[in-house]
Order: sequence, then C-alpha cells, then structure tokens
Amino acid sequence: MDEEIDTRKINNSFLRDHNYATEADIISTVEFNSTGELLATGDKGGRVVVFQREQESKNQPHRRGEYNVYSTFQSHEPEFDYLKSLEIEEKINKIRWLPQQNAAYFLLSTNDKTVKLWKISERDKRPEGYNLKDEEGRIRDPTTITSLRVPVLRPMDLMVEATPRRIFSNAHTYHINSISVNSDHETYMSTDDLRINLWNLEITNRSFNIVDIKPANMEELTEVITAAEFHPNQCNTFVYSSSKGSIRLCDMRTSALCDNHSKLFEEPEDPSNRSFFSEIISSISDVKFSHSGRYLMTRDYLTVKVWDVNMESKPLETYQVHDYLRSKLCSLYENDCIFDKFECVWNGTDSVLMTGSYNNFFRMFDRNTKRDVTLEASRENSKPRAILKPRKVCVGGKRRKDEISVDSLDFSKKILHTAWHPNENIIAVAATNNLYIFQDKVN
Repeated sequence: MDEEIDTRKINNSFLRDHNYATEADIISTVEFNSTGELLATGDKGGRVVVFQREQESKNQPHRRGEYNVYSTFQSHEPEFDYLKSLEIEEKINKIRWLPQQNAAYFLLSTNDKTVKLWKISERDKRPEGYNLKDEEGRIRDPTTITSLRVPVLRPMDLMVEATPRRIFSNAHTYHINSISVNSDHETYMSTDDLRINLWNLEITNRSFNIVDIKPANMEELTEVITAAEFHPNQCNTFVYSSSKGSIRLCDMRTSALCDNHSKLFEEPEDPSNRSFFSEIISSISDVKFSHSGRYLMTRDYLTVKVWDVNMESKPLETYQVHDYLRSKLCSLYENDCIFDKFECVWNGTDSVLMTGSYNNFFRMFDRNTKRDVTLEASRENSKPRAILKPRKVCVGGKRRKDEISVDSLDFSKKILHTAWHPNENIIAVAATNNLYIFQDKVN
C-alpha cells in the first residue's frame, strides 16, 4: 500500500460527547451516496444523520472534503408486535441511497421489520400572497375576498426537509439484516434470516418472495441468511451469504423462486484448524460485489476473502484480519464478541479492502502490493490534520515500544461499520457512538 494510505490525515471527525452517550447513540450503519457528496449514518435510537461535503472555496481550498451535518431525522420508532408479544427495536440496520434523479435525494432505511423510503430536499423559497388563506395559513371567508392576487415566491432561510415517501412493511417474519437497490433503479430486495423479498419502489403493499430457505420443520434448520446484495450492473443477478460460510449466486431469470442457486462459493475447512468454534467463525457477516461486478468480497470472523465470480472452487485471495485472536476464541465466546458482525468495503477502484477489528482498529489490504496496515480511530487521533500511525499487535514474547499486546486489547471498542467514498480516498469509520472521517494526506 502506498505511503499516502499508510499515513492518512484526519480531515474531520463528527464526535458525539462521550459523557452523554447512551445506547441509542451507537452508530449501526454508515453509507456514502453514489457521488460521495453525502454520507448517512443510522443509530440504535432510530435516527438518521446525513452529512454533506463542503464545497471548495478559493479562500480556503483545504476545507474541501469536510463533512458537516446536513439533515437529522427520526426514521424509526420503537414498536410492539401484540400478536407475538415482541418489541421491535427502532435501531437502523441498514441505509442504502438511491441514484439521484433530480435535485432531491432518496434513501432507504430499515429496522428489523420495516423499510422506509425517505426524500431529503431543500427549500429556500416560500409562497406568499394566497387568495383563499391569510398570512397565518387560516382559510379566509370567501365573502371577504374582493380582489385576486398572484402568489409569489419569496426567499427564505435554507431548510432541509426529510419526508417519508413510502413505507414497506408486514413482509418479514424474521429480522431484516440487509437491503440492496437493484441496478434497474426500480426494484430493491430486503433480506431476513430465512427469506429474501423483491420490492418495486413504487408499490408498498406487495412484494415477491425470491428466496425461501425455511424448512418445513424448524428443528431441521441448519443455516440462516446473513447478507445479500444485487450485482452492480446485472439486474437479474444477486448474491447471498449464509451462517455456514457459503455464498450463493442466483439468477432471477431461471425461475421466480431462486431456491436453486446458479453458483456456490464455499471453501472446505482445513481439518487441522477444526475446533469447537469452527462453525461460528466461518459464518459470513458481510458480502459485497466489487464495483466492476467481477469479484465478491466476504468477511467472516477472522478473515476477508476475495472470490472471482467465475471461479467457485476456492477464493482468489485470503487476508487475515486478526489472526492473533485465534487463541482467544474461548474468552471471545464467553463475552459474546465471537458473534460480532463486521462489515467490509472496497475502495473506488477495487484495489484496496477495508474492514474493522477490536480496540477501534481497522485494517486495510492492498490487493496489488499485498501490503496491509492497521490503523486506529480514537479521540486522541481526532485532531484535524493529525496523521494516523500504523499500529501493530504482538502475541507474547517481547513487546516493542509502539506495539500493543493482544492481552490489552479492548473488546468493547469495535469497528463494525465502515464506508469508502466511491471516487476518492476518503473513509468513514463508526466507532461505537463516534464517526471518524479520514482522508489521504493533503499537502
């Protein structure tokens, strides 16, 4: 990996105050829009915060790239399912932007049960001079109207409005873990533990079930769906991953119900590494198509793998994220960290991968040079223009001055959610209730 990526400078960081942080403030998803001008985060309190990138000014060219809060709105509220006596959390599981068609922006957000389509628009003019209403908006008595006026638009302070345009509900029995917008810009899919549904963005009361792995007898259940994504430019192709460590590529042209996959990507386990935890750590927590659509990236507990869509037999590349935790699996099982679901992302050119780890570390792997780096997102590093120093973890033996011992890692600090700007080397990293935005070194 080249020097620019090794020594990234913090461009800006959005930090909520630790002293007042609650469970609801924990960020649960991060997503750039297709141009990278907007960045959305969702949290466990059901809120969506949208950041907008500053435009470059001649006076302050270095300010280009700073992200400031653009809009904040409550997307989901806590609900209660009275039939099943279950609480439905307001936590935002995923956000996906729709391609921009006009001046407004659209995004999909989902909690465990309901997907909502939001419109985010700007208003800097207001109409005045109504005939049937007075200036306060009250309806006037028609008998008092003696003349007709032409309403005019007057300038006003810029207001950003977020309005729910569609609510897609009552289609999932189990918890929604992912949503993905199709390249046809007309449909999207929502995925829960056992089923994948296909929706038309215009129709809220009907969806089509395209994958159903629920067995007739639930006692025979052996795996669940963990993530799913549409191909970036083939609207008939999608992929989903499972808790058994397999990835299935499906083609919607073959049949209405895609229970029979077109391709199966699965790596047989090395018998020498077999342990009590093998099944848990082989579960895939995230799957992403490369921007070109040629490759798939999957994240399990210890590794990131890159698969060639045309080669099912074995992964093209395997990267160890935190192999030093192999000896700690027992304690990670006891504190439930072994069930953490880390996400992974590509950079804009599909040449570098990024994924999170513990102790607020995140890892980057350069596919061309095969170099990797561990960086840390922390409040100490959050001063603007501070340079991130690569971190190293040592496993026993002598520890160098700049290394951290595997025994002193903080497992409560974890980076599960990351995002990469589609065109530039700008990344967003969610560390508990803080969002850090880093960019390449700017001279």
